Amino acid sequence: MLTARRRVVATAAVLAGSLLLVSCGGSDGGSADGRTLRLWHYEGPDSAMGAAWSEAVKEFEAEHPGVKVKFEEKGFEQIQKTAPMVLNSSDAPDIMEYNKGNATAGLLSRQGLLTDLTSEVTKRGWDKKLSAGVKTTSQYDTGGVMGSGKWYGIPNYAEYTMVFYNKALFKKYGVAEPKTFDDLTAAMDTFVAKGVTPLANAGAEYMAQQYLYQLALSKADRSWVDSYELYRGRTDFHDAAWTYGATTFADWVRKGYISKTSSGTKAEDAGVAFIQGKNPVLFSGSWWYGRFTAENKFDWGTVPWPGSDLTLGSGGNLWVVPRGARNKELAYDFIDITMSKKIQNLLGNKGGVPVAADPSAITDPRAKSLIADFNTVSGRDGLAFYPDWPVPGFYDVLVSETQKLITGSATPDACLDALQKAYDKGVPKK
Repeated sequence: MLTARRRVVATAAVLAGSLLLVSCGGSDGGSADGRTLRLWHYEGPDSAMGAAWSEAVKEFEAEHPGVKVKFEEKGFEQIQKTAPMVLNSSDAPDIMEYNKGNATAGLLSRQGLLTDLTSEVTKRGWDKKLSAGVKTTSQYDTGGVMGSGKWYGIPNYAEYTMVFYNKALFKKYGVAEPKTFDDLTAAMDTFVAKGVTPLANAGAEYMAQQYLYQLALSKADRSWVDSYELYRGRTDFHDAAWTYGATTFADWVRKGYISKTSSGTKAEDAGVAFIQGKNPVLFSGSWWYGRFTAENKFDWGTVPWPGSDLTLGSGGNLWVVPRGARNKELAYDFIDITMSKKIQNLLGNKGGVPVAADPSAITDPRAKSLIADFNTVSGRDGLAFYPDWPVPGFYDVLVSETQKLITGSATPDACLDALQKAYDKGVPKK
């Protein structure tokens, strides 16, 4: 997903400006003397990944005397939109977090902007630490399609989506905690009747399209996902699953489950609204877990999306090494540290979903539940990736079309027409 998302660490204007300075040669980093590792990522400091990677930086510097990590804070949207330009310049970092999938890491691999990590993967045994489902987004063929070919990225965590709910608000309004889909819709009806908008939503970013996709997934199966994400069959946006997703999403807006004003809301706004107790339910990813643990002042819980074997999820975003990185060996060493038991265990106890932790070392009860639910979803082959992955530019199309469903400026049928057109245009020709 777009995975997220999510953690915008400064205003868009400041972030965009800083990136332009870097891309125009304004950086003083990137020396090839083996003394500096330039690192870009967009995880918030309170997130599980942010905390784990901060510790990994300390470990790295301790193991590499005289070498300093120059961490450059970036925003997800910033890297998502401008990575091809930056990575094709002399100012590429040595290592960076990047979104996985055909339209992102796959596209960069096809453009020759990423380093082939296959030999390092074998030498360092990273492949043996990753499950089959998590490996899918690490490998890309010559056409940039995930699932096979060379290794261009390494995830050191996994992620999946779930229903976060405010137990205090459910109790206040006498609403049963959701265990089935009917429970969820009944709860939302009750909240609406009490003048409360049930769902936190972000129409201007990834969250709205993930509601749409999850609704479709509830009527889909694995072959449907493989056709959509991996081009193993034809995708028809007017089939039963997509039609249900779009019509139900629009109906939820009409019923007041989703606010019409959320068409311009960003993910950060939706997350803060949930933290502040304004909306009792938020459907999003495990990347919020650590932050909610730190900031929620009320009792809260999670449940997998009820009534669906499939949900959004995959291995986490990737560590990629740009083709133009000047300190690649240092980058490989840093990846190795993030895959170590110490960092993996820390990530798990901070509310992340580690890929190589010692289960007995995860002591936090919420973290145990989070990881157990992920293992359940993953064990039934229920990770269905993210809706924006299949073709380049599809994220923006999904944002635009879900915004139209929220405002009522387009019908579900028209929305699906637009998605079909953009998808067909972007699918690689055989």
